[in-house]
Parts: sequence; structure tokens; C-alpha cells
Amino acid sequence: MRLVADERDALLRKAAFDHVRALVATHGTLTAAELRPGFVFDGERVPLLNPQRGIFKPRQARYLLSIRTVYPKPGAKVWYDDQRRVHAQIDRGDELVEYAFQGQDPDAHDNVWLREAFERRIPIIYFVGVSPGRVMPVVPAYIGGWSAKDLKALVGFGDPTQYDATRFPDVPAARRYALHAVRQRLHQATFRQAVITAYGGRCAISGLPEPMLLDAAHIVPDGDIAMGQPVVPNGLPLTKLHHAAFDAHLIGIDPDSRLHISPRLLGQRDGPLLEALKQLDRQLIRLPGRERDRPDRDRLAHRFEQFKAAN
Repeated sequence: MRLVADERDALLRKAAFDHVRALVATHGTLTAAELRPGFVFDGERVPLLNPQRGIFKPRQARYLLSIRTVYPKPGAKVWYDDQRRVHAQIDRGDELVEYAFQGQDPDAHDNVWLREAFERRIPIIYFVGVSPGRVMPVVPAYIGGWSAKDLKALVGFGDPTQYDATRFPDVPAARRYALHAVRQRLHQATFRQAVITAYGGRCAISGLPEPMLLDAAHIVPDGDIAMGQPVVPNGLPLTKLHHAAFDAHLIGIDPDSRLHISPRLLGQRDGPLLEALKQLDRQLIRLPGRERDRPDRDRLAHRFEQFKAAN
């Protein structure tokens, strides 16, 4: 009987993982609007999480399905240490990050679900908060430790390119690879959300107000150790077209936040889209309201020198 139940649970878990991966492919990071509908398994709607609790097992599942760490709003009360620590732990390279129990009773059902997932090596979804109300799903994740004394579990990461939900990174090299992939995704997600939010969800060049069509472009690429950090003053929200043009040095931005269009584009005649790009020449980009979020002049100057060299 248990085997049949476990097999059904594994099928439900795979359906949940596939659904979340599809959501990420469409939306990137996720909000309650994308997660609330859940997914359909065996003709029945199954929730992905509980909006009020971070540890969740739907009634249709035999074991824990998901855990969640929220990103606290500025000035809001922080209920659990892991709300602040998870980003720092991932950033410094911890293979296992801390996850606080629900309440103080290790035998409460939420915490028993964590223990069962640890003992049975059940793959789960870890929804990591990247901004208030927005999460980045890690699929698969797993519970790598459980302590009644410390009232904490430890969470590890599976290979995000590995679609077999039963496989875990048992060797150090595999764990390091999985951690690197999660850290890179987390940096990208938090950077993108911070930059787009700072600019009010609009492209800095065109003003297009559709975040799903915007990228967070680095002024100085992240490969530059000295100046390429994923911070808002090193970012610009750009449509995919403007991002591609900026990366190709067809659009430059000087230290005064003024646009310069490449002579290569200015000399062409090829329809309204190109004409719209050409008309941006010498225009000022849109700047965020807060001074501290505005593009760093030194970074703009560094990147503008590259634009001039390419043109």
C-alpha cells in the first residue's frame, strides 16, 4: 500500500516540478498571482503553497511539497532568522542553508513534514524570496539536515538542469555545481527586480511600462570584478531591443545620462523602428526618483569609452 502511495506521490511531485519550471520559463520570478492557481494532477487542483505558512504539504501528497522564505518589506517585522540569512548563506557558498521550524515544537506537523523529507530524501520546491511578494523557485531542493535542539532544518539544492526528481547531489563537486547555479540565478533575480522597481517598472530609454519585456542590463558587465557588481547604480531597465543595442555598442550613454546612437545606425534608412532608435540621439534617459538609485557616473564613463572605441 505504501509503495502505491509513494509512487503516486512521486508522479504528483513531478507534475508540480514541471508546472513550476513552466511558470519560471514564462515569468522568471513569481508572485502570488502565478502561484495561487496551483496545478492539476489526476483531474484535481493541487495548491503549490500555503499563503499563511512557509511549510506546505497538500492533502493530495504523501510528503512535504514546498517550503518558502519571504523577503521582508522595508521596516516590516522579521519573524524568522532565515528571512535575512538565506541570501547571505548562499552568497558565501554554504552548501546547506538554514530554515527555521514553524514555532517552537519540533513535533508540530509542519516540522514533522520537514523531518520526513529529510529521512526519506524527498525532493521539494524551495521558494526563495527575492523582493517583497516575489519568489524564485529552486527545483529540486531537499532537506539536508533536521535538528529538534536547534529548531532548524538545513536545505540543500539539486541540479536545476537535472529533471529526474529522485536524484540528489551526493558528491561535493555536484553540490558545488548546484549551489553555483542557484547563486547565479538568485543574483540575477534580485538584481533584475531591484533595478526594475527603482525605475518604476519602465524602460529607462523608451518608458515602456511592461516589466515582462524588460531586462536588467549591467552598465559594466558582471565579469568586471572592480565595477561589475549587481547593484542598482550599475543597472538599467531596458527592453530586449534596447538591451541588445546597448550590449552591441549601437547605443551609448555618457556620464550625464545622455544617449548617443552609433553612426552605423544613424546612416541607415530602414523603416519606423530604426527611425525611432535614431531619434533617441542626444536624448536623456529616464532616471529613478531616488538619487542613490541613479546610474553611477564612473560606470557610465567606463562603458561610454567602450562605446566610443567601437564607433
